[in-house]
Amino acid sequence: MESAGNQEQNVITFGPIPSRRLGRSLGINNIPPKTCSYSCLYCQVGRTTQMATTRRPFYEPGLVARQVEDRIEKLREKSESVDYLTFVPDGEPTLDSRLGQSLDLLKPLGIGLAVISNSSLIWDASVREDLKKADWISLKLDTADEKCWRDLNRPHGSLSLQAILEGLVKFSTEFKGELVTETMLVKEMNTGESQLRQTADFLAQIKPTKAYLSVPTRPPAERWVEMPDEQNLATAYQVFSEKVKTVEFLTGYEGDSFASTGDFEKDLLAITAVHPMRESAVHNLLEKGGVDWSIVNTLVSEGKLIKTEYRGKTFYLRSLPRRHLQ
Repeated sequence: MESAGNQEQNVITFGPIPSRRLGRSLGINNIPPKTCSYSCLYCQVGRTTQMATTRRPFYEPGLVARQVEDRIEKLREKSESVDYLTFVPDGEPTLDSRLGQSLDLLKPLGIGLAVISNSSLIWDASVREDLKKADWISLKLDTADEKCWRDLNRPHGSLSLQAILEGLVKFSTEFKGELVTETMLVKEMNTGESQLRQTADFLAQIKPTKAYLSVPTRPPAERWVEMPDEQNLATAYQVFSEKVKTVEFLTGYEGDSFASTGDFEKDLLAITAVHPMRESAVHNLLEKGGVDWSIVNTLVSEGKLIKTEYRGKTFYLRSLPRRHLQ
């Protein structure tokens, strides 16, 4: 764990960003890049550099709370609203052994608390206890098939899909807030009808408020990853709708309404560390701050920002240690 002095230099909050599920979401990056239990083929943050399944402390909960409070104060001065405080870091948020403490410190702010997790540690009772402190939880399940899970999510070798599925069922009976699921559909990976039915049958057991079906809309870790076609999407929607009360797509662009606190470079680098931005969104953020586009060119030339193309669109991503784009 870093010293308190070094921790103070880290930008833990970013946004708010436009979220298709949570409105205006102030992101909380409680995990250093890129520490995760999975190395998903489609991950927008790139391949995992630090595979882990053991929970440990990262940033001091007090520091997390201070940065969130400071960010909210600056946003209020600019009349920027926040609907949720969302733990959506550069890795798996439940690897943070003090996630529950951070949630406790943020609760008095009176803003909804959300956590977006890959579900990999849900078998751990301490993880379930921490997550119960949130108001809204998104748990990922891309597939209920063992081989597909290993090929698509590329989990840490110590993980067991069966234990994860059992943990999901337990959590669904314990959690009193809003529980949603997300399934990322990748062409020729988990879009066969039999695979879709297996996943939908399992989701029927945990009864999420909504089951979201998403597709890779930002540059993935492996460039050969492709979106499913319209027929695959239609089949997935129909199969899931037979088992889950509400099914929604997360296939559209979320918009360009990213917020600025006035420090454009800091804002841009914080957002793009976990949320690659379209060129149009960068323009929008720049206009809000009255900043010239030359700062973007400078960040790119200095290697702090990466410009890349995906599906005919230009994206900007923060350069992180050992990020792979090829």
